[in-house]
Amino acid sequence: MTTSSQIPQERKLVTSIPGPKSQELHQRTKAAVSAGVGIGLPVYVERAGGGILVDVDGNQLIDFGSGIAVTSVGNSAPKVVEKAKNQLDDFTHTCFGVTPYEEYTAVCEKLNELTPGDHEKRSALFNSGAEAVENAIKIARHHTGRTAVVAFDHAYHGRTNLTMALTAKNMPYKQGFGPFASDVYRMPMAYPFRWPGNPETIVEDAFEAFTSAVHAQVGEQNVAAVIIEPIQGEGGFIVPPTGWLAKIAEWCRENGIVFIADEVQSGFCRTGDWFACEAEGVVPDLITTAKGIAGGLPLAAVTGRAEIMDAVHASGLGGTYGGNPVACAGALGAIETMQSENLPARAKEIEKIFRERLGEIAKKHDVIGDIRGRGAMMAVEIVKPGTKEPDADLTKKVAGLSNSEGVVTLTAGTYGNVLRFLPPLVIDDALLGEGLDIIAASFDSALS
Repeated sequence: MTTSSQIPQERKLVTSIPGPKSQELHQRTKAAVSAGVGIGLPVYVERAGGGILVDVDGNQLIDFGSGIAVTSVGNSAPKVVEKAKNQLDDFTHTCFGVTPYEEYTAVCEKLNELTPGDHEKRSALFNSGAEAVENAIKIARHHTGRTAVVAFDHAYHGRTNLTMALTAKNMPYKQGFGPFASDVYRMPMAYPFRWPGNPETIVEDAFEAFTSAVHAQVGEQNVAAVIIEPIQGEGGFIVPPTGWLAKIAEWCRENGIVFIADEVQSGFCRTGDWFACEAEGVVPDLITTAKGIAGGLPLAAVTGRAEIMDAVHASGLGGTYGGNPVACAGALGAIETMQSENLPARAKEIEKIFRERLGEIAKKHDVIGDIRGRGAMMAVEIVKPGTKEPDADLTKKVAGLSNSEGVVTLTAGTYGNVLRFLPPLVIDDALLGEGLDIIAASFDSALS
């Protein structure tokens, strides 16, 4: 795997975590930055490459977060850096809606080629995942002439007003920020670990619960779009049972409803396919992407059926910075890396390593209620022994212990009891193994 050769791919701790320089910087941050901007681990990064973050104190941390699934090709990926630097030398901005440039078009061509389905497609570029989701809803409403939007329990779609309405989790995303956008409806999610009914009939039962609720509460004829993360991210890496997603997509087609796959976190090779919905052969009408698209540069997109995307009037879509040329150049470098390194295959290798090691931890500690995920998007749900009662305190403790030993880990889940793993797809096996050793030791320590 190709990484930044200037940073040794090894963990190294020279101070406590966080170190004195990071602590000093954090005091400056608290004096200058809004308290509303949360920081999970106040370790201030100076350099990064591959699977390693180097902080201002000289510590080298193993990155199991990838900036929340953003640096999938590794931090400072050579092709991303090269193409972005070249673009910086040429120009930094014109606004595509004023005087366009080839880089925007080239990214759209790649998206139309790589996203699921062989139908004719169009793309539009934006700045963030939330912005992509918001525009996907705009497009669906414009195309159908309908207004209702259906989302799911445990969903996360962003922090703008409309995307907060789509997002299920109140704290910290929605608390005190209402009222939210209207005509948004939430339906039950097929969550295998927590489904209250028969696990053997979950696909049929969850689908029936969904269709019955939409019919009774909204009316199919009023629904513009159904939006879902094929694997839910912030909700806890919930993987719906095989067949359920396909049934939802088919029901949408039968009822003239736009099926939107939010692949902001699960896209771009993260789950072992280019996009998570490919695992079941599901072809969305619209797909939203961001995060891993540009190797760390801010870029997002909506890609979909040409007749839907082209239904919007000229200048109905766009934005000053959407599809910035430097970000587009970075995306072309990231996609080239994904293709040349065969990163979907690498994600599957990472899954195998994680499943084996997490399974060993689960055999030792009965606090792990569920191991789930796909590719390099893996998680464990932590519960009180012998129950399904969430244990957010233990989850936070294990994450904290791992962080203190130089492994950057993230928590998630509606109940705050999911430990999630999103390593760069270019991380080597030695770092993966060492990081998992530390995760295992953190469980041992937290439970001793």
